[in-house]
Formats: sequence, structure tokens, C-alpha cells
Amino acid sequence: MRNNTGLSRRVFLSLAAAFAAAAIQPTRIWATMTMDAATNVVARLVGELYTVINSGRPEAQMYSEFEDLLDRYADMPIIAQSVLGADWRRASDGQRRTFVNVFKAYISRKYGSRFRDLVGGRIEVEGSRTIRSFFEVTSVAHLRGEAPFEIVWLVSDGSGEARIFNLIIEGINLRTTEAEEVGALLDRNRGDIDAMIADLRNAS
Repeated sequence: MRNNTGLSRRVFLSLAAAFAAAAIQPTRIWATMTMDAATNVVARLVGELYTVINSGRPEAQMYSEFEDLLDRYADMPIIAQSVLGADWRRASDGQRRTFVNVFKAYISRKYGSRFRDLVGGRIEVEGSRTIRSFFEVTSVAHLRGEAPFEIVWLVSDGSGEARIFNLIIEGINLRTTEAEEVGALLDRNRGDIDAMIADLRNAS
């Protein structure tokens, strides 16, 4: 991220990291998804996101609504797998399920608390194109007091329906943000996945 970016942009980058996902790309071409479907899922997410942001509801209620948005628009299992990285392979099925749920709740708390900093902005979805087995949807964010900047959403229906699996802002792949956080927690707990999950459950 550039050193001359303002607070609003840094806050947006933090919020957007909630939707960042895998370096893992879908390995199969899903012929059922269309360009319109990919564009529409991003447009719906953006619309609902700003409905929550501008609602004036208590933060605790916004956290819950943000978690619901993650469930409906982001491919959380793929995001969680990417964030946990190589440690996903050694995790048990139970640890994986728990990590997905705890990570989703953590993201909702961490970034939901910054919703109010985004009041009054807008994100305009501009178009999409096919990239191998997924779609790239381009948008432009307009935040108060900031120059417009590009946001690219990567969408696949590898989970059975169109979901966001990665997000890139001005060339920055945001999936690394939380991967670094989770990696640091694992290091602190000497690679103990259960202990890392316990710490993440209480983090914000």
C-alpha cells in the first residue's frame, strides 16, 4: 500500500480484506456461470454492504449482518483454506470446520467495527471479463476525500454458485493480510492449530 494513501483508503483496504481469498484458483471451468452472473453477485454485495454501512444500526448488529454477507457472497471455505495455507492440510476435518466458523466471526468483528468510516462512499461496478476458469469484475471506489481507485473482484462458481474468492485493489492481492495474522498466531502457539483457533476466537 502506498505511503501517501489516506485513512479512508486504509480503512477500506482493511474492510475489503474480509473478502480476500485464495491463491488457489478454481481448477475446473464451470460453464454454468455467466459474465452477467459474476457482475450481479458483486453488484448485490456492494449494494447490501452499503445498506448496512449507512443504516446507523448498533455495531453488534452490523457484525452479525456482515457475517451474513460473508456467508452469502464470499467462498468462506476457500478463503479460510488459503489463509491457513499449508497448515490446512494437516488440520483435521473438525479443526477445518471450526476454523472456518471462528475465522468468519473474527473477520466480522474486526472489520465490522470500521463500517462507520465508510459512510457516504460508493463503489461503482464497471464491467467484467473471463479469466480462464473464473471472472474478473472491475469496480471503482469513491470515498470521501480520496481519489477514486480500482477494485477487482474474482468470482467463481466452483462451490456451486457464484462467489467471490479473491479481491485485488490497485494491484494488491489482499488475501495475504489475514494469512499473515493467522500465521503469526500459529507461530505464537508453536503450530498448535487448536490453540491458534482459541486465540482467534477472542481476537478482534
